Amino acid sequence: MFSKFIINPIFEAITNFSSNNAFCINEQFYSYEQFAQYISKIRTAIQSVHLKNTNISLVVNDDIETYASIFAIWLEGFAYVPLHPQQPVERSLEIISQAEIELVLDSSLKTAFTDISVIETTSLCFESLNLDPKMVSDETLAYILFTSGSTGKPKGVMISRKNAGAFMKSFGETGFQITENDRCLQCFDLTFDVSVQSYLVPLTKGACTYTIPHDQIKYSYVYGLLEDHQLTFGAMAPSMIRYLRPYFDEINIPSMRYSILTAEASPVDLINEWANCIPNAEIFDFYGPTEATIYCTYHKYIRKGNNKQLNGMLSIGKAMPGLKAIIIDDERKSLDVNQKGELCISGDQVTPGYWKNTEKNKESFFEMEIDGIANRFYKTGDSCYFDTDGDIMLAGRLDYQVKIQGYRIELGEIEYHAREFLTGQNAVAVAFNNQMGNTEIALFVEGILNNEPELLVHLNSKMPFYMIPTKIMAGNLFPINTSGKVDRIKLKNQLT
Repeated sequence: MFSKFIINPIFEAITNFSSNNAFCINEQFYSYEQFAQYISKIRTAIQSVHLKNTNISLVVNDDIETYASIFAIWLEGFAYVPLHPQQPVERSLEIISQAEIELVLDSSLKTAFTDISVIETTSLCFESLNLDPKMVSDETLAYILFTSGSTGKPKGVMISRKNAGAFMKSFGETGFQITENDRCLQCFDLTFDVSVQSYLVPLTKGACTYTIPHDQIKYSYVYGLLEDHQLTFGAMAPSMIRYLRPYFDEINIPSMRYSILTAEASPVDLINEWANCIPNAEIFDFYGPTEATIYCTYHKYIRKGNNKQLNGMLSIGKAMPGLKAIIIDDERKSLDVNQKGELCISGDQVTPGYWKNTEKNKESFFEMEIDGIANRFYKTGDSCYFDTDGDIMLAGRLDYQVKIQGYRIELGEIEYHAREFLTGQNAVAVAFNNQMGNTEIALFVEGILNNEPELLVHLNSKMPFYMIPTKIMAGNLFPINTSGKVDRIKLKNQLT
């Protein structure tokens, strides 16, 4: 499945559209022919290293070497584990340790990793094409994405080649007609799974992928790309579009054919306004946790029509082809129409599980027989219900996870690192919406806090920038609710 829907189509694009632009990175274009050369030289370098483990860490800079490294790793039958260059080195080292990494591919000017084997990909020279793929099982891993974990350590979501291939097959069956003439936006960090759709779909069609440099203001650069290059296809988070909202009167992109909103719940009022900026585009809301490989449900927005919504948020629609969605109660009983419970997903896109985390796997997956067939389901943690048409309405989270800029964050991880520094003082993290409607984190500290700058330094050394609280408030004993737990609602009300 991986070869049929990913590797073979990309080889066809390299062969049939060799002179087409494969990437536009920081206003520099790279053809499919050049892309093949970068893949080849990096793959040759990987082959020179004897590896016992098939996981390879990749420092995900915004450059052609990084994208080529992904495919070089895949051609060898290995899996990539992305490390963001701007996340704390300590966090990267924790991921390297957990994933049992022996080799890092790094295109940085100076690598931050000195105690492990590193291939500095910008120093390599191209000699000859090296594109013949190794034949490996579809059960082999394609990548591992490490996400926030409530224990203070990131947890690794394993995505197999079967998962990735199944996603590409399913996405293709939703009706998107991407061709070699399309210009496609890739505005997500490569540590975030929507990036995989954003580069794979164009590359399997011979189209051009436009990326965002790490040193640029993301929403401003996206604005420039959309207009200057008249992009035709792209996925964006609603929070990104909110940042563009002040410029909606100036934005006019008639070239846009398809616009995907994803990574967060999509407000209908925001889509109504965004639709005017892209008058010819079909607009879709795609939903999906990392564990179900990028997207698992989708819903088409109706221009000047009646759009299904719950609390102002567009329906997340129905399961993608090849997937099954059910909603269960606390006893894992499947619920009927208009009964709210936890959304669960089954199908070939569902991850094999968390990397070496038996306890989390037992908690997150279960089997249920439907029509005489055993199905393995993933519990998404999202509160949903089916309406009378079978569309899924998303009510919110069932736990203390939130999404910041599309990243799923465990508030418990922020609290863990704060308490680690505070040594004895309690700390609670609460999500809130800022004036633009985007989600931020406030950290409440019980008692007196005399060392806030040092606390922030500590948190920045442990977590990525998007997990750092934007407000820190210290004060009296925390309020307690009737269950004897910290009353997070009362704490949140202090922010208004």
